[in-house]
Amino acid sequence: MTSPTSRRTVLTAALATAAAAASAAPAAAAPTSEPSAPQAAAPLVDNRFWHTYTDWRWGSGDGTRVLAGTRPGLAIATPAGRTDYTDPHTGETAAWEYATWTSPLHRSAVPATELITSWNARTPAGTWIAVELSATYADGTATPWFVMGRWASGDGDIRRTSVDGQGDPHSSVWTDTLSVDDAASGVRFTAYRIRLTLYRTPGTRLTPTVWRVGAMASDVPDRFTVPATTPSHARELRVPRYSQNVHIGQYPEYDNGGEAWCSPTSSQMIIEYWGRKPTAEDLAWVRPGLPDPQVCHAARYTYDYQYGGCGNWPFNAAYAATYRDLNAVVTRLGSLTDLERLVHAGIPVITSQSFLEEELPGAGYGTAGHLMTVVGFTPAGDVIANDPASPDNEAVRRVYRRRDWENIWLRTKRYDASGRVRSGTGGVCYVYWPSGPTPGQRRVLRSLGLL
Repeated sequence: MTSPTSRRTVLTAALATAAAAASAAPAAAAPTSEPSAPQAAAPLVDNRFWHTYTDWRWGSGDGTRVLAGTRPGLAIATPAGRTDYTDPHTGETAAWEYATWTSPLHRSAVPATELITSWNARTPAGTWIAVELSATYADGTATPWFVMGRWASGDGDIRRTSVDGQGDPHSSVWTDTLSVDDAASGVRFTAYRIRLTLYRTPGTRLTPTVWRVGAMASDVPDRFTVPATTPSHARELRVPRYSQNVHIGQYPEYDNGGEAWCSPTSSQMIIEYWGRKPTAEDLAWVRPGLPDPQVCHAARYTYDYQYGGCGNWPFNAAYAATYRDLNAVVTRLGSLTDLERLVHAGIPVITSQSFLEEELPGAGYGTAGHLMTVVGFTPAGDVIANDPASPDNEAVRRVYRRRDWENIWLRTKRYDASGRVRSGTGGVCYVYWPSGPTPGQRRVLRSLGLL
């Protein structure tokens, strides 16, 4: 049910010490546009995503062109150059033409300890993209350009991968997250740029298309417990139910089979909630007779060859966005109330949490890191979740007590079974929605800084 724990343990350990001075403040999402619901006074999350025609025009392109239309994007026009890339996971070297686009400097509303990028793109065979990030510290100095992902929707040209061993004297990249090494030192990221590099086979007219790229900056308080919220909306969405455990032992080359597929299983549930699914041709590689072959497909196409797992947060969002007119981002929410607002608007959310078995009655297990899909709230405010760590699809729907749930999801520190201090994700989630949201969905997404 869990992703490899070494990466998440290190990653969220940095988060757990963030903003000690603000430890008394409740967490709240801080949108880059005007909020439509009351928020706590101190913003803790800043989202910025480039996705409109104007956004792409504001950036600096070298060899790229901006595509107009209902879903504006970025593509290769005339390549800026040519380079060789040796895939570290296959050892193969190939030549590629490339073009680049660099975002304007975004000054975060939150002096942050963490930055997590997201992107939505299409990469036909013979193309791929790289996403890089350079952050600026409060003293005006900047990090190097860090690779946040070398990504393709397929795996025939390159192996999609994060890059280990990146850092400077103040911060490090942990798979998909740029994190300040010592939050107690007061070091913070105050701004950042994102650079896209689009690659294609030389001499062709192929191009990747990028529709959205951006980052979530956050400075979440150091806390073992979070303030309780009052129930506001009761609703349950009809989201397909898939168990990861029916896939145990299948395709062990993708993170040891289904026992570690919580993230892609959750992603596939929401993709199908929005009416999208892989075609029969897409699934032709899956062995006949396996249940829910689309879950195997999701595991394969979210797999990070460096991380060695399917739990790379932006890779899951990018996979979801390969389906027609879907948008997908990784962010943090500030409260269970924000999550209720999304569900009330018809948008289910994938949440990341860790807990001891006794901390979440009804789960029947404990975990150092697990993804579930929140699909509703009862009239009493309890959380209805599609939990992929269930024995079969029929058992996936669970109801968890509100107070238990909000604490295990939003806290940044916890105790393990031995009484040692461990970390929590502080409200990390994936949000997927269609390109044509309803007015109500648009209002909520905009208030959270996701549009």
